[in-house]
Amino acid sequence: MPKTPHLHPLPLAEGRGGLLRSILLRRAAIAFWIPRRNSHVGKLLAAIWILAVAARLMFIDQPYVDHWSWRQCDVAAIARNFYDGGFRFAYPQIDWAGDATGYVGTEFPILPFVAAICYKFAGIHEWIGRSQAVILFAVSLPFFFLLVREIFGSTAAVWATFFFSFTPLNIFAGRSFMPDVPSLSLAIIGLYFFLRWTHDQKWTSFFAAAIAISLSILIKVTSIVIFAPLMYLPVAGIGDPGRREMKLVRSRDHRSRLQLLLFIAIAIVPSAIWYWHAYQIAERFYPHHFFGAGGVRIEGLQWYSNIARQTAISSLTPVLAIMALMGLFVAPRGKYGRLFDWWLAAMVLFVVVLGYGNRHRWYQLPLVPIAAAFAGAACTFFGSNISSRRAAIALSILLTGSFAILSYMYVRPLYESSAAQLRDAGLELNKITPSDALIVAADMGDPTIFYYSQRKGWHFLEEDGIYQGTPSDSQDAIVDLEKLRRRGATHVVFTRNTLWWLDYYPEFAQRLAQSATVMAASKEFKIYKFDAGTK
Repeated sequence: MPKTPHLHPLPLAEGRGGLLRSILLRRAAIAFWIPRRNSHVGKLLAAIWILAVAARLMFIDQPYVDHWSWRQCDVAAIARNFYDGGFRFAYPQIDWAGDATGYVGTEFPILPFVAAICYKFAGIHEWIGRSQAVILFAVSLPFFFLLVREIFGSTAAVWATFFFSFTPLNIFAGRSFMPDVPSLSLAIIGLYFFLRWTHDQKWTSFFAAAIAISLSILIKVTSIVIFAPLMYLPVAGIGDPGRREMKLVRSRDHRSRLQLLLFIAIAIVPSAIWYWHAYQIAERFYPHHFFGAGGVRIEGLQWYSNIARQTAISSLTPVLAIMALMGLFVAPRGKYGRLFDWWLAAMVLFVVVLGYGNRHRWYQLPLVPIAAAFAGAACTFFGSNISSRRAAIALSILLTGSFAILSYMYVRPLYESSAAQLRDAGLELNKITPSDALIVAADMGDPTIFYYSQRKGWHFLEEDGIYQGTPSDSQDAIVDLEKLRRRGATHVVFTRNTLWWLDYYPEFAQRLAQSATVMAASKEFKIYKFDAGTK
């Protein structure tokens, strides 16, 4: 595998006013679209970019019924409530708080807010919410290439860009109405500009990095792990007198220290303010819910073993996992060469400490760029040690082909419906119930019914609005249902996942038959309306 010639380096000095535009547009364009000396590299990168975006545009208008339906429907509900309720940005609102307002503590809700604005012009469509992740991924991809090129060289950067673009976890998350890919994309952009700042100390690079990192953490607080590689860079930049780099320790440069403190302030203070506000919202309003609460919990060894197995197999594919593991040992360790090591160490610590939270695979999304970078370094190492051009080409085709096939195999099941019956029940409720109906939904904790019915209500069973699982017996179900009736519930719905309750809990089914009338029934759901005057 012959080495790809290194793209022409980025100049370190530019006019003060034009640097940000130059880096954001011209540098990315040079690397991806109009490389003057290595046109074959530019064409390859352009093809990767186009195919990566195209992969995320597939089924972009799919209803929120896939395997991450519940998380997306919560975000989509916040967007629709902004649209319907007057764009109260500081008060994100969900649908499963019944007769209460449903204000909750969430991440900085810029994504649902932007979606709600778009609804004003285009109507409410799933593709609007999904497209935000696609757009931010597309913007970040050139910066990921440039970041890896600075650390491991051009050949590794091309391979890393390929792996990063088509990893199953990243493809699926990259078209989901969730904050994870937008947050990761901004973190990558911020990390690249921070690296540029360690070279040129220009204010434009500085503010581009600080703002991108700040937005990343605001959108998803777990992006705080990006501070591990960020804080590594100034230390790694010390001690090269031949270049204009920071000398925070050796020269005790007071200005650089102040800049670094300012960077931390810009990156952290807005998030601290917002998340304190979000915590106060959760404390004040029913259902007193703060998104992500409870995730900080260390689990047993088997728990982490399952996460590692899922990550290595279905999230990354075995091909990428193996190549990344090899790259961890053979990657060049020159200046800044440990950046991805520090990011990896922070992510391992994150997975351990937030053990319970990592039951959701999207929390491992930052492992994708780390694995892709190390895999790119491994490809460069082995390619440089293969003397036969034909052998290098054959192995490259084998590697790309096997990775692409496995990626398709593992991403395809994620698109399959896991909540279609919930959507069908929700659409039926929207037809047959008044707009002020309050729904009790035996929905396994998935809010899809509420989103598509455009009705408020409660999960069943619930405690303080939070889903509490399957009833232990008929009495457990009766007590919870009667409590919700007293709070104003007008309808109750069961879906394919919970219709068995009506057979398994006969006393509960009898009580329901005495107090409610079936309004609609199918193989997918059954909807009851509580009879007026019954107790």
